[in-house]
Amino acid sequence: MVPALALAVDRTLGEPPARWHPVVWMGHYLAWMGARVAPLAGAPVAGQALVFWRGAAAWCLGALPVAALAWGLQVGVVHLPDWACVLLLALLLKPLLAWALLHDEVLAVERALTRSPVEGRAQLARLVSRDVLALSEAEVRESAIESLAENLNDSLVAPLFWFVLLGLPGAALFRFANTADAMWGYRGPRALAGVARDWTWAGRWAARADDVLAWLPARVTAVLLAAFGALRVWRQLPAQARRTPSPNGGWPMAAMALALGVRLGKPGVYQLNKAGRSPQPADLLRACALGSRVAVAATLLACAVLLAGGAPW
Repeated sequence: MVPALALAVDRTLGEPPARWHPVVWMGHYLAWMGARVAPLAGAPVAGQALVFWRGAAAWCLGALPVAALAWGLQVGVVHLPDWACVLLLALLLKPLLAWALLHDEVLAVERALTRSPVEGRAQLARLVSRDVLALSEAEVRESAIESLAENLNDSLVAPLFWFVLLGLPGAALFRFANTADAMWGYRGPRALAGVARDWTWAGRWAARADDVLAWLPARVTAVLLAAFGALRVWRQLPAQARRTPSPNGGWPMAAMALALGVRLGKPGVYQLNKAGRSPQPADLLRACALGSRVAVAATLLACAVLLAGGAPW
């Protein structure tokens, strides 16, 4: 019941205020600590191993209290009456899920494109970290669909997966790892708080931790997307998924590309479903509808597993 109620709260109430949002708190810590572990871009580096272990220690220093606090909150509510336990756990799980916001932001990209390509690119910049200034309308749609597919895993399926396995601490730990990867997991210079820093070694632990924790959920997300797609999705999915540099991101993105019959990619880096057509305006709507079906399916699957395992929630 908890995953279903959390998804309902996500759709009806949306995100909590930033000052109460645990993922925002994680971001504040990572920004503060990142300025202390990552060397300035172009500055001499004392030693790669030292920088790596400094980043690893900073990651662990943030992850441990996140998991401990989530565990303490869970322990505090499981002894309450069942109705109160389910309600409070759902309210605690909700900030670790963000499907409604992602869905609405992707739809907003298409609405912005109907006004002008400039507005479409500006809306897309809220979703992706890549440079959007030179993207065509088709490339804006490609990027939006890719973001929807990849974040369907990161913002919903993976937190639910770890909630089923480890309860609230599992979901919280994954969100911390995913946030750390988004802020630190780069293979070179990237600005943090307006200052360019070199993340090649400082962010390597964060990147690998996210890879490990998202490995199985990303494939679950791809299977769910493929389940709503055509037969060609199943046949081509493994080969297409391996085309991206990410060990995980390619799975939901490839499944989405094949299910929609569109071509997705990043110029000079990878191309998924090369034989597909360029995304059209209706394809963003279809992607959001497909994502919504997967979100509901993943939530019901999580509830079923919890009930089968005898969990009180």
